[in-house]
Amino acid sequence: MTEPDPDSERTELARLRAEVRDLRARAVTHPLIAHAQGIVQERYALPDSDSAFALIRRASQQRNVRMHTLAEALVTLPRPDERAGLWFPRRTRTTEPPLTFPAARATGTGSRSAVLSAVLSQTLTVLQTSMGNVQIADRARGGLRLERHIGLSDEFVDFFAHVGAVGTSCGQAAVNVAQITVPDVATDPLFTDRAREMVLAEGSVSCHSVPLTTAGGLCVGMVSGHLDHLIAPLTAAETKALDVVGAEAGRWLAWHQRTVVVDALEHLHALGRSNGRR
Repeated sequence: MTEPDPDSERTELARLRAEVRDLRARAVTHPLIAHAQGIVQERYALPDSDSAFALIRRASQQRNVRMHTLAEALVTLPRPDERAGLWFPRRTRTTEPPLTFPAARATGTGSRSAVLSAVLSQTLTVLQTSMGNVQIADRARGGLRLERHIGLSDEFVDFFAHVGAVGTSCGQAAVNVAQITVPDVATDPLFTDRAREMVLAEGSVSCHSVPLTTAGGLCVGMVSGHLDHLIAPLTAAETKALDVVGAEAGRWLAWHQRTVVVDALEHLHALGRSNGRR
């Protein structure tokens, strides 16, 4: 009888896990994309959903806006006036807000992806840890959607792909629109039992969450650091540094949404109207 090959078993297990992650990701994004496809197909009298998907993808690629972000805006923003050539004819353009914290100055901005990476890097530097993630407010479903992470397992990322207002420290920080420190994950009542198990299994003993806020005080995202030891109380300087990250990143994300994403929607609208006239 042939003995099982441990390497083959590990390879197969990794493949199956990757397949499950892919299926979960599709399950999360597919309803939103499908909804956006339906809107675009109806609005521009396109022959089928594939044509609508191609139009959204084209606008996404040409304006460097993630397809999920563009679909979310399509679903949540008011439809354009059919008589107007522009979707947002009366909007006012503003300049890109500056990011002054060290990680942003070191790496530059230029894109949403670069900004989120800088936000995570700066937060982990302040907290002196190598585990963390950035979440974005989910405009379509509510709650927070995980978008960037480092030092965290696939299982952790899958479990916390989307969180609501209760059951996690990041969800509570979004509700409070304030920084939250969890000195001891094992005993803190903020977590549900299952969420606590997942965090502890990651080797995270403590965590700290920082809301990303607009000038009006709206939480548009969250950055969190996870530590493998009990966290010491943050100093006033550390808290202030993280406040700066949260405020500057939140304002930048709000600007990106109302400028870069809206530019992409206008481009999609022009493409759709052109398609509809053919």
